Amino acid sequence: MGYKVAVVGATGNVGREMLDILAERQFPADEVVALASSRSIGTEVSYGDKTLKCKHLDTYDFSDVDIALMSAGGDVSKAWSPKIGAQKCVVIDNSSAWRYDADVPLVVPEVNADALKDFGRKNIIANPNCSTAQLVVALKPLHDAFIVKRVVVSTYQSVSGAGKDAMDELFAQTRAVFVSDQVESKKFPKRIAFNLIPQIDVFMEDGFTKEEWKMMAETKKILDPKIKLTATCVRVPVFISHSESVNVEFEKPVTADEARNILREAPGVLVIDKRETGGYITPHEAAGEDATYISRIREDATVENGLAFWCVSDNLRKGAALNAVQIAEALINRKLLTPKKKAA
Repeated sequence: MGYKVAVVGATGNVGREMLDILAERQFPADEVVALASSRSIGTEVSYGDKTLKCKHLDTYDFSDVDIALMSAGGDVSKAWSPKIGAQKCVVIDNSSAWRYDADVPLVVPEVNADALKDFGRKNIIANPNCSTAQLVVALKPLHDAFIVKRVVVSTYQSVSGAGKDAMDELFAQTRAVFVSDQVESKKFPKRIAFNLIPQIDVFMEDGFTKEEWKMMAETKKILDPKIKLTATCVRVPVFISHSESVNVEFEKPVTADEARNILREAPGVLVIDKRETGGYITPHEAAGEDATYISRIREDATVENGLAFWCVSDNLRKGAALNAVQIAEALINRKLLTPKKKAA
């Protein structure tokens, strides 16, 4: 017997990606249901070679659903995830609504799949922020070998992380620049076309943005609370894939060759690191791919036991939809979830 899966927010960027990845990975689902808000009822979305019509979240009965992949925003998740979880359906939530709840596991399967054992407290599992997900996939094998003390990371985050409207704004602004039309900014605080914006999310009292705080808090919860991390998060005029410049200080001595060899064997990681022109990964090449790519691995002599590297991943996949599906797969592989039909 297979599982019944609901994708909540199926018409959004991440929701559509979730449906694609469920089909690509041949997830053991007997039935997949697409759910959305009232304005999207009847909207058709693709699931493999099938077409699904979106049903209304507000009136849907989750009593026979095993897994709900939630990508409808924090407010919707806060309102609905507890209700869905109460019906013995496991919610895997992509928003920030539950990430910092002590009773909700925050999981990247390659890093801390063991945390899934506690999902039953609320029947909710949180997906991390997209920029955090790729970072901890890269840090985990290095932390196991050399123990991470401190991380300084600067992100170069694509507009897709802010949704479809943000992608449309980049397209429209780019076109406007070329044809000398007026450039309008609605989604972003400043023009994004041919520009960089050193602000993602709102500012906090200490001067960091909420996005930067998320990376700090989530890395501690997922990987190790002792790790010190500081981040500068920047929105860049790229449609898909987030990039990160990462500087790490370890407790133990490390060489670039040692780190490169460890990362080559790490789950979810692909190393593309030739010290020649073009011997590295870019966001364009990572788009549509599942891996977290690592390039430019080198020793940093300005600190003791220092290392620097470049990290790129498709934020709609590993940063969101893929990670959610991998969490569902881990629940099944670890025999933590039985289909309700079989249980009945």
